[in-house]
Amino acid sequence: MLDHIFLAVNDTDRSIAFYTQALAPLGITVRLDYDGKDGPPGHPDLKGFGAHGRIFFWLRTGQPGGSATHVGFVANSESQVDAAYAAAMAAGATDHGAPGARLYYDPRYYAAGVIDPDGHTLEFVYKSWQHTPS
Repeated sequence: MLDHIFLAVNDTDRSIAFYTQALAPLGITVRLDYDGKDGPPGHPDLKGFGAHGRIFFWLRTGQPGGSATHVGFVANSESQVDAAYAAAMAAGATDHGAPGARLYYDPRYYAAGVIDPDGHTLEFVYKSWQHTPS
């Protein structure tokens, strides 16, 4: 299980605005700022996003790695994938794969892909088998 990820971004304010809009349909709506001086020497300032009491997606100012970074966000339905894709596109993303089944992985793998303003590839993913009641 993934606990957290940091992404380097060129323009922190632009990226906060982008991710605030793009992640809202997935229920990732909590924002937290962390002052690096509160951490060990050299710790960066961080801008965090999360849900359900967890902050797990962090932005920091720096030189982005662009397409070297790929982040897959869990969606709870196909309609959430569609909504996150639409929100990201409205926020200025570039298309990297319209919503639909990814048959090359599994017929039940439904996803959409975008490229954020710094070139990071993002995927909004609904895997129906991971959401069935136990």
